[in-house]
Amino acid sequence: MKKNEGSLDRALRVVAGLALVGLAASGNIGVWGYIGVVPLLTGALGYCPLYTILGFNTCPLERE
Repeated sequence: MKKNEGSLDRALRVVAGLALVGLAASGNIGVWGYIGVVPLLTGALGYCPLYTILGFNTCPLERE
């Protein structure tokens, strides 16, 4: 599993994921907010399966 997310991409995913999960946990938005776990995990791992399928790579060190 090669990393395919750059630093900015990863940071934005983690922030968005934390925001969605936090809002869902506090009851400000519905249960759908727990979908924020997906960008949170992909940002933490640095790997996005959808990027692989679509051929995207925002990681400058892992380009081929």
